[in-house]
Amino acid sequence: MAQCTKLQGQYLAFIDAYTKVHRTPPSEEDIRKYFRVTPPSVHQMILTLEKHGLVSRVPGKPRSVSVLVPRAELPRLE
Repeated sequence: MAQCTKLQGQYLAFIDAYTKVHRTPPSEEDIRKYFRVTPPSVHQMILTLEKHGLVSRVPGKPRSVSVLVPRAELPRLE
């Protein structure tokens, strides 16, 4: 996996786990509730992960974020 911070790894792990369980990616609101952060913080993190090539998304389309890192390389969700 490309270098990322521990927090970025946790976001990736959450997005992957949520998608696996619910069969649809999480909304930014789902991510916000889990991490207990503000909406702008979540959006900025998604943009950062996308910039680093760790996720892909369709701008303006809800629930379109997907993890590009192989599941075996993701950290364990804490």
